[in-house]
Amino acid sequence: MSYYKFGPNDIFNNVIKTHPQCKFLIHNGNVFYNRKPSSTGLFSDYVGHTPPGHINLYEINVDRPADGLIYPFVSKNSSMLAPRTVSTNAFNGSFSYGDTLQSTYPLSASIQKTLIQGTVSRTRINALKNVLDFYTPMSRHYAFSSSFGDKSDQTVGLVSIPSIFYGSTIKRGSVELNFYITGTLVGQLKDEGRRGELVQTKPEGSTGSGSVAGVVLYNEGFIVLTGSWSLDTAHTESYGITDEPKWIYFGQSISGSITAANSSFELNFKGTNPVPVITMLAHAPAGELNYSSNPTYIEHGQTTTPLTGTDHYTEQDELKIKNTVSSSYADPTGSFKKQTYISKVAIYDEKKNLIGVAKLATPVKKTEERDFTFKLKLDF
Repeated sequence: MSYYKFGPNDIFNNVIKTHPQCKFLIHNGNVFYNRKPSSTGLFSDYVGHTPPGHINLYEINVDRPADGLIYPFVSKNSSMLAPRTVSTNAFNGSFSYGDTLQSTYPLSASIQKTLIQGTVSRTRINALKNVLDFYTPMSRHYAFSSSFGDKSDQTVGLVSIPSIFYGSTIKRGSVELNFYITGTLVGQLKDEGRRGELVQTKPEGSTGSGSVAGVVLYNEGFIVLTGSWSLDTAHTESYGITDEPKWIYFGQSISGSITAANSSFELNFKGTNPVPVITMLAHAPAGELNYSSNPTYIEHGQTTTPLTGTDHYTEQDELKIKNTVSSSYADPTGSFKKQTYISKVAIYDEKKNLIGVAKLATPVKKTEERDFTFKLKLDF
């Protein structure tokens, strides 16, 4: 086996920024993610043990019986490691050294909608006060309290998006909200200015068209909806309270306890996922790599057994190399040339530990006069 060291111009490190598309459809108490249908398994109503609209973090309990699920565990020892669900007091008082601490899988997440009204249970929106005020230079609509309203007492619809769906941040300007009544679009919000303002863009000329109905916290994964104008004065429905459709009620049926059967909601956005990439150039120089230790490299039928004795060990030193040069005739073959076929490129660290293997879809013929450069790319 031949080892070659990467040169200073053979390794390149960069980052590829990807923007995966996310689409949520909410209707009649059900949430659907990227149009993925629900799959029923032999042992579970949901093959991944997570309902539609959810992401399963590891997806390792696929169609397993409820009493045979894989779970994480750790033994209590001096490392002091424990699942986050185990408090410090419980770790110190309820477990002895050597005891097994375990948690549960699957770990799943989905979007949530909270309707905040009146003076009761405003903890979630109050917790975002400093964050909202931080983005005020981008738009006055972010301000927690301004001439556009005071979020400490006004009715607010808060949509929460877990980071597992968008990665490091939601792509600015990609958020789109669609509100449907019996299948007809009655309102659409977009951040066309890329300032975080959700402006009603459709239907053209409708009530509220051109008005700001909320803001997006792109880095934190929240959509704050404050638009309280009616999108369809001819329709009323129960969104927790019986009222005409308004932006503050967007996604109100996510919880399942509120069906709002005539209303459906669509949330579209793109995430941002930076992918570190290393590109390596592996060279096969001319005049090298034309021998092989593969048993097929020598002619079949030769004696390859080494000569051994009490005082010696001698390998066969006159073995004929198989001629693999093609010819137009079955016999004789073409003129002999030293050639091999490269099928794999192995990557080693500085201590010659194998850390990766790149396989070619089709082996490449290597002759003495040929040189090759293989471009290897690895995403982390």
